[in-house]
Amino acid sequence: MSRPPFAPFSEGDVALVSAQLGRPARDVVGIPARCVCGAPTVVATRPRLSNGTPFPTLYYLSHPAATAAVSRLEADGRMAEFTAMLADDSELAGQYRAAHDAYLADRGQLLEVPEIDNYSAGGMPTRVKCLHALVGHSLAVGAGVNPIGDRALAECGWTPEVCACTPDLRGS
Repeated sequence: MSRPPFAPFSEGDVALVSAQLGRPARDVVGIPARCVCGAPTVVATRPRLSNGTPFPTLYYLSHPAATAAVSRLEADGRMAEFTAMLADDSELAGQYRAAHDAYLADRGQLLEVPEIDNYSAGGMPTRVKCLHALVGHSLAVGAGVNPIGDRALAECGWTPEVCACTPDLRGS
């Protein structure tokens, strides 16, 4: 389970994340999840960017194949279905609230930012707004912490255990 402090990362990792995102990666503090080939899959970002902007999304899904797979789930309407599941299943809702609390604790280990206090990512703790953030959380911390992220990862048809990287975005 990767949580702050993260293992060291390289400038090469930041360059790969930038290429994956199609823009410069900002304020990277770690690479908490990787493809089997070593390429970054999830990037961790400072809770306050260097320009002073609060940034609540600690775990950000960066891998293009993962992002595409999760986007298909979103396009298929799974966010609304997962939100309905939370309303109907109090045990699942409790697990999801615990995932929210774990996310806040992880981010708080890096930096407390009052403007985003009690705001995590992906719609937690009561709805599902962004499966990319939830899958990123699951990949970063491991299975069993974020039940919706875990379900979305299981359903999306992508896994970090099988490299789907393009040659220019492979790790070393």
